[in-house]
Amino acid sequence: MISAARRGCKARLAEIPSEPGCYLMRDGEDRVLYIGKAKVLRNRVRSYFQSGSGHGHSPRIRLMVRQVCEIEFIVTDSEAEALALESNLIKQNQPHFNVLLKDDKKYPYLCITWSEAYPRIFITRRRRFRSPLDRFYGPYVDVGLLRRTLALVKRVFPLRQRPQPLYRERTCLNYDIGRCPGVCQQKISSEDYHQTLRQVAMVFQGRNDELIDLLSAQMERYAERLDFESAARVRDQLQGLDTLTADQKMSIGDSSVSRDVIAMASNGRVAAVQLFQMRAGKLVGRLGYMADAVASASDADQASGQVSEQYRDLGRILQTVIEEHYSQVEGIEIPPELVLQHPLPQQALIADWLGEQRGRKVRLVVPQRQQKADLIELVVRNASYELERAQRSSEQNLLATEDLAQLLDLPVPPRRIEGYDISHIQGSDAVASQVVFIDGLPAKQHYRKYKIQSSSIRSGHSDDFMAMAEIMRRRFRRWSTAKAEGADLMALRRSSDSALHTGGMGDWPDLVMIDGGKGQLSAVMEALRELDLHEDLVVCSLAKQREEVFLPGARDPLESDADQLGVQLLRRLRDEAHRFAVSFHRQQRGERMKRSRLSEIAGLGPRRVRELLAHFRSIDAIQLASVEQIAAAPGMGPALARAVWDYFHPHDEQPQEPSADAMEPEDGLMADLAS
Repeated sequence: MISAARRGCKARLAEIPSEPGCYLMRDGEDRVLYIGKAKVLRNRVRSYFQSGSGHGHSPRIRLMVRQVCEIEFIVTDSEAEALALESNLIKQNQPHFNVLLKDDKKYPYLCITWSEAYPRIFITRRRRFRSPLDRFYGPYVDVGLLRRTLALVKRVFPLRQRPQPLYRERTCLNYDIGRCPGVCQQKISSEDYHQTLRQVAMVFQGRNDELIDLLSAQMERYAERLDFESAARVRDQLQGLDTLTADQKMSIGDSSVSRDVIAMASNGRVAAVQLFQMRAGKLVGRLGYMADAVASASDADQASGQVSEQYRDLGRILQTVIEEHYSQVEGIEIPPELVLQHPLPQQALIADWLGEQRGRKVRLVVPQRQQKADLIELVVRNASYELERAQRSSEQNLLATEDLAQLLDLPVPPRRIEGYDISHIQGSDAVASQVVFIDGLPAKQHYRKYKIQSSSIRSGHSDDFMAMAEIMRRRFRRWSTAKAEGADLMALRRSSDSALHTGGMGDWPDLVMIDGGKGQLSAVMEALRELDLHEDLVVCSLAKQREEVFLPGARDPLESDADQLGVQLLRRLRDEAHRFAVSFHRQQRGERMKRSRLSEIAGLGPRRVRELLAHFRSIDAIQLASVEQIAAAPGMGPALARAVWDYFHPHDEQPQEPSADAMEPEDGLMADLAS
């Protein structure tokens, strides 16, 4: 079915016109993979599928092309219209492959979930798979500064402090001390809470001065209406913003014009791009991007006569960053001036597009002297430090994989390395972990965790050898089936040569590392013999005691030094597999202990235990609940609710519920303090 769709996709190329517009590439499940623009649609789209062109594309684009099954296009009257349309389509569809950053977890973002009735605000390193209404601010280079800013904002503005409410029927202490507006009990309307979040968003948009003016006017209106309590609350917010301004901003002598300064440092393969946000002569934010400096040429490269040959590629990278960044922000966040290190291939077009986004003219300046040139030098210096750090890390990982290949006598350095570990306590809650390193770095999107299913492994009876063999059978069962059906494993591996591949048959490891000694390694090899994969996989083990590396069939460990780069890489992999396994084991053990504690209550079966925990969310909440509150849970009746209450209060009597008229105003606060 997919191959037929791919053939239809090739036939579709002949239908694409030679006009400006946007193209949308979809996979076999009709999901949008990539959205692009072009001055000549036919030439641009065909460049993805021409024979031999794949070698010029990055691994991300090669992976995308292999999944394309349908191509849509939208014709526009001009290239400027195509640029604006591309921005809107990307915002609406959030395609998986429209990502400039090589690693979307390198820099953190701040996310506000505008799609929710009561939005959350949090720091994340992933900006995929969320609602198109949600907004991401960043990426921020200084995560420590971002965390301090968010903590201060949560003290200045009343915001929801917890992702889930602590109690079901009343507010917590945060509401009583003014830190939270009572979102869990809807003490504040959704519209009013959105208004508060819009003020918070202004802080992360670099619009502090506008926010201060807005709050000052609001405080004066409250004072004129003699609403001194509200005026005092706004006054406290203004004082908090003054603290934020003093702590977060570095002043640079300049006019009151707001501008973004964009510059980069490149080593020919990777470019580190820095974007300094300056508002009223003050530096309010520093964003960072890592771009591929050898990406395939775009239509911008074909523009002639606009930039010199020397700076065309550098200007193309800056233009790509500008398109990526400003397509994700609101128009009000775009400053009236952009100061650039190099001219852009399509500078006039980008200026017009930014002006349409902002609603007012935007100037693009490439300074040559005086103060703006000094700003460019400052940004370039910061970008150079970031590039050096990335380069050192990349070179260190390359040396480590080369040393590991030499140690294990591999023909090429291993790119994808998988590590496995087992975690349990005397056989109880036995689990396993699979961690993946790609090019020497953790690739957490490929991590997997397993619950050991063997009935022989139970509390009081552990068998690490059996557990490890079980995991190998489950992990490589698909590959064994494919080989038994006559598939060529080498061909499958070549067709999925991208480490970015996350599904199908694209997860073959170059090296498998087992945490353990010769015993665990022998059990793994026996399982692989059953799968007929023992001659296809490269397997080793790393013993904890002396950091010794063992190969299958060898009596003695390899001659190695615990401090050499290849062994250090295996140790990092082993430690990460151990951490991941232990954390999963603790999670499983904690859930079992919760269930076992409630299962001691007569008449409370597994199903009702699950429903009770889902209703109250924690054992502590059940313990604090009254008989009436427990009886209101699904599947509970008065008699069973009384049995649950008696279990947690064996020597107490059910307290009388006070009436609403008799309850003192501070009762909620005292209950929180008591809890």
